[in-house]
Amino acid sequence: MLEMINLNSLPVFLLIFVRVMAFFVTMPLFSYRTIPMQFKIGFSFFLALTMFYTVDSSMITIDGMFLFLLMKEAIVGLFIGLIAFIILSAIQVAGGLIDFQMGFAIANVMDPQTGAQSPISGQFLYIISLLFLLSVDGHHLIIDGIYNSYQFIPLEAFIPFENKSIADFVIQSFNNMFLIAFQIAIPIVGCLFLVDIALGIIARTVPQLNVFVVGLPLKIIVSFVAIVIFLSLYMSLAQYLFDTMFKAMRGLMQLFGGA
Repeated sequence: MLEMINLNSLPVFLLIFVRVMAFFVTMPLFSYRTIPMQFKIGFSFFLALTMFYTVDSSMITIDGMFLFLLMKEAIVGLFIGLIAFIILSAIQVAGGLIDFQMGFAIANVMDPQTGAQSPISGQFLYIISLLFLLSVDGHHLIIDGIYNSYQFIPLEAFIPFENKSIADFVIQSFNNMFLIAFQIAIPIVGCLFLVDIALGIIARTVPQLNVFVVGLPLKIIVSFVAIVIFLSLYMSLAQYLFDTMFKAMRGLMQLFGGA
């Protein structure tokens, strides 16, 4: 208790608190608007207080360099959460591709979690993914990731921004995000492409049939059936997506730490 109220330990606690708080600002599942800000601040405070006794660091004093250390901790927390958010955005991109082929592209809904417009299919798949993440204790792995970040990026160290591999790593993460989004969307998009070919053949062979009236409900029915059939495949892709997210977080920590 005496150590907790020791003013010499206050700078170290502030650095830990800033990194954890910045991490929760951008991290999926913890950064949503539906979570009250008081809960985020309180959870960050008690988590930082718990981590304070386990993080190895030398004595840090409040001097001219302390402000730069605070900025560094905020950047580390924001970037680690942001790289996870980028990878998880593959679900929304895949939902946009599916909705465009289904004819639901005009019916975007407002996502209450992020406050942005979201495709209907993407929102459906996103909710399933978050439930899957919670069912396998993925939120504990996320918290464990911010705890392990101090092994790669000590409190006293600065980020080597001149390292070109950091930019290359972010670009590679973008590529992986779009690749996973394509893998998620290609079964449904492929089925709808075959439906378009069939409707085109029918329109040429039976001109009396109005394919524009029949095509839209037919594509919606086929897409729903395809989503149900390929849902097991989607769960394996969701598992691969979260594995990629955790690897991206770890890789960015290693680059920030100069590894």
